[in-house]
Amino acid sequence: MARPAPIAPGPGQESVWDYPRPPRVEPSSEVVEIELGGQVVARTDRSWRVLETSHPPTYYLPRDAFVAGALRPAPGASVCEWKGLASYLDVVGPDRVASRAAWTYLDPTPGFAVIAGAVAVMPGLVDRCTVDGEPVVAQPGGFYGGWITSRVVGPFKGGPGTLSW
Repeated sequence: MARPAPIAPGPGQESVWDYPRPPRVEPSSEVVEIELGGQVVARTDRSWRVLETSHPPTYYLPRDAFVAGALRPAPGASVCEWKGLASYLDVVGPDRVASRAAWTYLDPTPGFAVIAGAVAVMPGLVDRCTVDGEPVVAQPGGFYGGWITSRVVGPFKGGPGTLSW
């Protein structure tokens, strides 16, 4: 399938088609919050964004951004061709558990060493994620963990017919 026509970014926006492949990681000072069960289970203004062609950013938060007891190991693992072996985590709220909604790279490849132990969350599996107060839309398809805000334009990989992009 041919590369789709990128949407032109407006002022203050980024096109995911300008992101690199292989991806890069960059620090972020945006305020990131994750809510589950009516409670903020994570909040930080120091995270990392992983940026990859055709994908909205995936945010990785330091473990200390999560409230005590909000993360617990979950079964399973997967391999990313760029970052290495991922371990899964459940996100635990006061009255709800989001099974395998988070993941971490304990020993990532050298280019991603800065996110070792940091935690990414699938926005579609928790109640709400925000970036600088703006609610996040989950990347389509349920497989990738990208966070869509008004600051990024696509089209985005993940939905039907996009896996060959």
